[in-house]
Formats: sequence, C-alpha cells, structure tokens
Amino acid sequence: MTQAPTLLQQIRALVRQRQGIPFNGYMQLCLYAPGLGYYMRPRRRIGAQGDFFTSSSVHRLFGRLIARQLQQMAELIDGPFTLVEQGAGEGHLALDILDALQQSWPDLYERITYRLIEISPDNRDRQAALLQTHSTRVSWCGEQELAPFRGCFLSNELLDAFPVAVVEKRQGQLLEVYVVEQQDRLVEQLRPARPEVVQHFARQGLQPAEGCRAEAALGVSCWLEGVAARLQQGFVLTIDYGYPAAELYAPFRRQGTLLCYQRHQASDNPYQQPGEQDITAHVDFSLLQLEGERLGLETLYFERQYRFLMALGFIEELLELQRQACDAQQACALRLTLKNLILPDGGMGDTFKVLIQGKNVGQPALLCQRPIHAISLAATAGDRC
Repeated sequence: MTQAPTLLQQIRALVRQRQGIPFNGYMQLCLYAPGLGYYMRPRRRIGAQGDFFTSSSVHRLFGRLIARQLQQMAELIDGPFTLVEQGAGEGHLALDILDALQQSWPDLYERITYRLIEISPDNRDRQAALLQTHSTRVSWCGEQELAPFRGCFLSNELLDAFPVAVVEKRQGQLLEVYVVEQQDRLVEQLRPARPEVVQHFARQGLQPAEGCRAEAALGVSCWLEGVAARLQQGFVLTIDYGYPAAELYAPFRRQGTLLCYQRHQASDNPYQQPGEQDITAHVDFSLLQLEGERLGLETLYFERQYRFLMALGFIEELLELQRQACDAQQACALRLTLKNLILPDGGMGDTFKVLIQGKNVGQPALLCQRPIHAISLAATAGDRC
C-alpha cells in the first residue's frame, strides 16, 4: 500500500503547482486540511495536557456567568430559545452553561435548544461524550444547515482561528505574504496585495503603518453575513482576544499579532511542523461592528472580559464558592485560579473582549452593563491571595 502524503508534502505540492499560495491558504491547510489539519485529527488541544487554555477551561464559573446573561436575553424573546455555539472545542462551555441553566433556571432549560456547529470530527466526538447528560437539549448541524432561529449565537475563541492574509506596508504599497518553496524549504515572498485584501482595509479607512505587518481575516464578513441571515431575533455574543482596528493596526504593533501555540509555548514561526501547532491572530472587533451594522446587527455592548464577568456577578459567585471550600488553602487556590479570568495588563481579563450585537431586540439594559461601582467593596474583603 502506498503511504498517504503528509500535510507538509501536500502543502509543498500545492505551492509548486500554483507557484506560491497566499498565507491564508497556507493557514487554512495547516488548521483545517481534512484528516491532517491541527483541528481535524485527534489530539489534546485544550488544558494542561494540550497546547493552550481557554476561559472555559479555567473554571465552570465562566459558563455560569454567561448563562446568567443568556437567561436575561431569553426573557426578551417569546417562545422557544435557540442557543447556537460554533467552535465549541471539547464542549466544556456548553456543559457549564447547560448545568447552570438546569440548576438555577429550569424553565429556560426546558425551553432551550442548544445547537453546536463543529467541523472537527475529533471535537464533535468529545462534545457528544461530554454532553451525554443533556442529550435531549443538544444537537449538531453544519454551518449551512442551520435553520433560521430566535435566540443567541455564541462563540468563544472561534474567530482568532480564522485563516488570515498577512500584509506588509513598504514604500506606501500594501504587499501580501505568499508562501513559496526555495531549496526544499517553505519561505515567504512579498507580492502586491490581492484586490480583496486591499478592499478589506479600505472598508475601515485603515492600513498598517509603513514597515509594519498586519493580518486580515477575509472570511469574517462572509461568516457574519451567514449568522445575521439566520438570526431572526436575538443576539450575537462574541468572546475572543483582539482589539479595535485603530489599536490592532497601531504603528507600535510592527509584527502584527500572528502567533503559534504548541504545548503552551508561543512561537512566531508558522512554518515549523504544519498541522502540529495552533496558528492564531487577534480579532478585529471594529470590523465585526462595522459589518454588523450593515447587516442589521446593532452593537449593544463592547467591553473587556473582566468588566463583563464582574458585572454578571463574578465577585458574588467567588464568595459563594469560597464559603463552600473545605479549608482556607482550598479557598486560596480557588481565588488564584479564578483570577486568571479577570487579570488585567495583558491577561485574559484585559486581552479578551466581549461583543454583544442585537437584532430586533431594541436597546435592552443588559445585565453585563452593570457598572463596577455598583459592586459592593465589602465583597472583596478577606482576599489575600
């Protein structure tokens, strides 16, 4: 039997055939090539034994607080409430949300349909095993199979894994990174940017500064069009790491935001071990809001993750969990763990942002808009870790 070609061999063959491919095409193969891409074959990706952590892998409280916001959203919509999550990883966030609804909001739990959109066969198997206790509420579908619905479209660390074009500004010209082969090695070559890449930046009236690199997630607009078309009434809740465009393309960000992760080690070299490492880029939240407005999705809320979680009762929930702790050492360990969700200055609480867009829901006063000063300072007493 002839051995199937490796991912690297497939990439090299395509590069030779086309005399170079844009970086977003290379990234698409590295992450999503059937059976070979990073997300498309069995491996441990999330957690201490994987390559990276997500907010939902830190503690179940993250999902419980999101469930609290979803419960309020459901009150604003009559009839069945459909919660769609795309890119749910191993399913931990879905489990934590459904557990919280079943325990604290049973009426909504009986009302809800939880739809999972997942292209990774490995992740889908893990989700099915993890969510067995909620099998009557959960189902799976493809992105194009999702029927029109009323409810909420949720994603947590989905858009950072969209393939990106990489550009560089030189002598006033926008150049694009292509992947080519030289002396049996994959290397970069700069070529004039494709029209769709130029148009991507023109829509926002921004380009990277001279000598700087930047990324453009060309598929985001099309993805959002699909979400907006299927959402009849409700919300789009997007959680990810990223910045508004003015900060994302600021002159000090000379190398852009593209990073790779393997075994919790970050690298800026996407050409080593294709298919074995995650490749990500920070999300352009200005693009999401700009495109959303065009598609009938009104921006209702945009904030850093720590403010979102604090407003939804992070401190109050932490105190209750501490009261349930067996001893002071366990309570201290709990505080240290949960602080990862709200750490500022480059931590999860600051780098991660939360965007809520609405369609046919007016301008509701969302629970996550509770100001920080409304949280009692007494709630923080006794925190020494």
